[in-house]
Parts: sequence; structure tokens; C-alpha cells
Amino acid sequence: MQIATPETWYETRAIGDGITLILESFVKDFYRCNIWHVRGRERDLLVDSGMGVVSLREQVRTLAERPILAIASHAHFDHIGAHHEFPDRAVHPAEADVMIHPDRTNTVADRYVFDDSIFTAPPPGPWDALSYNVLPAPAQTLLEEGNVVDTGDRSFEVMHLPGHSAGSIGLYEKATGILFSGDVVYDGELVYHPENPPAMQQYIASMKRLLELPVRVVHGGHYASFGRDRLREIARGFLDEFDR
Repeated sequence: MQIATPETWYETRAIGDGITLILESFVKDFYRCNIWHVRGRERDLLVDSGMGVVSLREQVRTLAERPILAIASHAHFDHIGAHHEFPDRAVHPAEADVMIHPDRTNTVADRYVFDDSIFTAPPPGPWDALSYNVLPAPAQTLLEEGNVVDTGDRSFEVMHLPGHSAGSIGLYEKATGILFSGDVVYDGELVYHPENPPAMQQYIASMKRLLELPVRVVHGGHYASFGRDRLREIARGFLDEFDR
């Protein structure tokens, strides 16, 4: 088995449009969050930050070079683990309290991080799965439907897309057709809650919005990016199953 070190924990991939994908190399695909770094003229954006078991800012040095706003697409453990390393943070109001008082329940870590099975190799240094928890990272900015996140040369509209979680958001750049969708939609097994009818109705409404969105590319919270045709296929499949 390959041994994980701090230096090998992250990998980076420049994907064009001034965007870099950062991945936690030793986290299995289903659990591995896509960390998106967007270059801007006056400041950069970081969309999600992974599990935080290795310092993101120390190992990916470009994240410490310029002003950066760390945005949480939602406040689950695999998306906000390193947010505390960035002084400027943003989240939807529905999940602001989770950022202030994270625990294993409200970040859903208790559902997934109970042994080392989510990794291909355990994290470096002292590690105990049952002791893992996200550190507090209160948000200075609350992002609501219709707000605009600006980098000086790029503008992303905030879309509130609840269903996967109450405060799930997407960031849509109309000029380029780029959507950062978090876990509302990605090209893999989606996580939803049939036992919670109100949440499912929210998810249905979110998928209906996405079905009509004129995107060029979707950068999801997990798995590979995809285009509009695949977005419509995923959304229609979800609606065919649940919108009855």
C-alpha cells in the first residue's frame, strides 16, 4: 500500500478558464470532494476545501499567495474541512451555524468517517477516524439567492439549490456558462433523502431549475465535470424517478 504523506496528499490539475481542480489523492472517489480554485484579478475563490486532515493552505502554496474567499457549497465534512485555514469565508445562512459549531452529526461525518475505509491509505500523522471532526470556521459573508460573488474580473451568481442539504448553493457565471454545483448535481451516485419529503420537494425544485439553466460546463462537488447535455440527462432521470 502506498503511504500517504503531507506532500502527496493533494494533487492539482489546471483545467482551463482560470480554474484549478485540487484533489485529496488518498480519499476514495465517492467520498473525495472536488476543491475548485478560481483565479481572479483582485481576489481568488476557493469553492470547498476537502476534509482538512492535511493542511490545504500549506501543501498547495498558490492558495496562500493572494486574497481568497473560501466558499462552502454546503457544510458537510468533506467540503469544509480546511475552511478554518482561510480568514475570509462564505456560506448560505441555512448552514452558517454548522460552520460555527461543527460536530460529527451536523457535518454528517458520523455517517461516513468511522474507520479507514474511505481512504486508499490512511492520512499521515496521528489519525483516529472516530475522533475526526471539522474545526470551527465561522463565515464572514452569508450568500443568499441572487447574491453576486465578484473577483474583480469575474462575477458568479449565487443559486440556492436545497435538497442535498438545506443550504446547498451553486455559483453560476453567466458570461462563460460555468456552474459550480456542489453536491446538488454531479456525474455519480447522488445523495438524497427519500425519508424526508420536504427535502425531496426542495431537491425536485432545484433539479427543475438546473434542467433549464444554459450551462456550458458543470463543475460538481464530486467526480468529473460535464456539459449541458449530461446535466439535462441527470436532472431528467432524477425528476422521472421522484417528481410524481
